[in-house]
Amino acid sequence: MPSATLLGQSLLSGIFIGGLYALLGLGLSLSWGYLRLINLAHFALAFLGAYLVFQLAGVAGFTVVAAVLVVVPAFFVLGVAMQVMFARFEVAEFASLLVTFGIAIIVESAIQWFWTADLRKFQFEFGTVSIQVGSLFVPVVEAIMFLVAAALSVGTWVFLRFTLVGKALRASAENPDIAAAFGVDHRRLALMLSGFATALAAVAGAFIAMAYTLSPAQMFSWMGVVFAVVILGGLGNPLGVLAAGLVIGVSESLTMALTAPTWAPLVSFTLLIAVLVLRPDRIG
Repeated sequence: MPSATLLGQSLLSGIFIGGLYALLGLGLSLSWGYLRLINLAHFALAFLGAYLVFQLAGVAGFTVVAAVLVVVPAFFVLGVAMQVMFARFEVAEFASLLVTFGIAIIVESAIQWFWTADLRKFQFEFGTVSIQVGSLFVPVVEAIMFLVAAALSVGTWVFLRFTLVGKALRASAENPDIAAAFGVDHRRLALMLSGFATALAAVAGAFIAMAYTLSPAQMFSWMGVVFAVVILGGLGNPLGVLAAGLVIGVSESLTMALTAPTWAPLVSFTLLIAVLVLRPDRIG
């Protein structure tokens, strides 16, 4: 039986990785839930953001904050451009799965061409700093990552729930024709939402660059678990995505502490299968 310290540290690690899952899943959940686009390129864009932050802050000498302030707005514009393309060619929900998978492969190839397939690690002043709380150690970067994930999830939920634009987005997702009859400009809202979702990928990428070793193929290793988070949390449900990320992250971490690391993926996919069997409407 693991010690209480090991279990506590595993719980903390699970909370932090759950925050990253939520951060990666939030943009995908919004695109799928409100735009009916299954954007597999979201993962590749997150890693492209990670490599760009690495290049700007780790090679070009930018501060981390400056690098993020360059990359995130650029990704917002990229997201808008992608939505223009999807709308121009009338890409349907299932077709988006194939189209964005192709984009993901192109992005991965571009990353390998520019940065090669070698492992990259962004070294910076606070990258390895931890705060000791009792017998536990709290990594500063990962703690900030969780706080940002929670703030973005709650802020997005508040925006969708209580603002006029958020209500218009929800109405347009429910019935675009009726929403348009009441003056809702679905096209403009879709551009804004796509830009925001892609900017979220950049934010997730920045934390991936700061907290993890970078490898182009790593994007596909997280794809399954983030899909599980999105479906468990509910499409277009920011708070649900945050809760699902925490549940899966903590479950995986405790499973690794109690059994073996190879058993960790079983947790997320068992939960996913159970939800799909009991609540198939989660992806409807």
